[in-house]
Amino acid sequence: MTQGHKVVVSTFADNPMDAMEHHLSLQPMERPAAASLQPHEVLIGIHSAAVGWVDLLMTSGQYQHMPKPPYTPGMEYAGVVLATGTAVDPAQVKAGDRVLVDGLQVGPRSGGAYQSQGGFASYAVVPDTAAIRLPDKLSFDEACCLLGNYETAYHCLVVRGRLKAGETVLILGATGSTGLAAVHIAKLMGATVIAAGRSDAKLAFVQAQGADHVVNITHPDGSPGVRPFRTDVKALTGGRGVDLVYDGVGGEVSLESLRCVAFGARFLIVGWASTPGVANGRGQRGAPNANQLPTNLIMMKGLDVLGAPMVIATVNDPSLRAPRLARILQWVNEGRLKPHVSRTYPLTDFKDAMRAKWQGEVVGGCVLHP
Repeated sequence: MTQGHKVVVSTFADNPMDAMEHHLSLQPMERPAAASLQPHEVLIGIHSAAVGWVDLLMTSGQYQHMPKPPYTPGMEYAGVVLATGTAVDPAQVKAGDRVLVDGLQVGPRSGGAYQSQGGFASYAVVPDTAAIRLPDKLSFDEACCLLGNYETAYHCLVVRGRLKAGETVLILGATGSTGLAAVHIAKLMGATVIAAGRSDAKLAFVQAQGADHVVNITHPDGSPGVRPFRTDVKALTGGRGVDLVYDGVGGEVSLESLRCVAFGARFLIVGWASTPGVANGRGQRGAPNANQLPTNLIMMKGLDVLGAPMVIATVNDPSLRAPRLARILQWVNEGRLKPHVSRTYPLTDFKDAMRAKWQGEVVGGCVLHP
């Protein structure tokens, strides 16, 4: 046996910061024996695990999917196949292969028997269908930041948002992992991208990644809140406004962005990173702090307001996934799409990594190295 480690969430906390301080721990983990694998199982030695915003929300039970504590966080990860069960087809996956693990089948966001196999660990046992051979062009770090971010962005922009070449899209929270993925995919679809965020330095990087324009939504004097950035957006669109808003932020940013649209635009609700405490902590659910949108602006702008939950939509209609995955992997193999990873940490520094993600210090991906 080879000694490893895993992060364990012992119980749901009041909020993610409380969880990091009091309810997460690093524990020893033995390497599972190859002989213990079921016929269609695969043993993975984990090299890279993404630290996602959802991973943090889950620690307080404030996300729609609630793994049962104790559990290991880490929805998405990549590594090397160490062993396979007796019925695994080597043409599909074999020992020594570099693979990424499908977070819809395995880990805390999945709903089946492998929910406990999160990526903040040295090893994981997964079904063979969840082990996807890594495209040659991707590193382990890039691979673990691929599916969740780019599947979300694709589902929101293409399936729900009906984005077409030549349209203009305003992407809120463009410096985050899904926001940057949305910038990449919108450009691949032939759109003009206006990226919004709170840091000039981060926005400069997003512009270097392909955004056509950037808008800092903060007040120049440093006062709190969101400045009226509609003037900037209207100027960039010749007074017309944008065709599509990609909103992963919520709160007062959403309200201001409703004033930045053309008549008949589409407004995509992707998340609410600025208002994470919508639900009660400790897994008590409810929505005592639910975000609200003004119906008067929605009506007068002729808006289509579209909820875009990628995972829930896929559970309800599994046929959505195959063409989405095919397109994303095609772009990767063509060298046209590559996740950006700005920070990496050893597994022992998992709390530092999670704090950096929570405090908005990360541009694009944040990765742990078990």
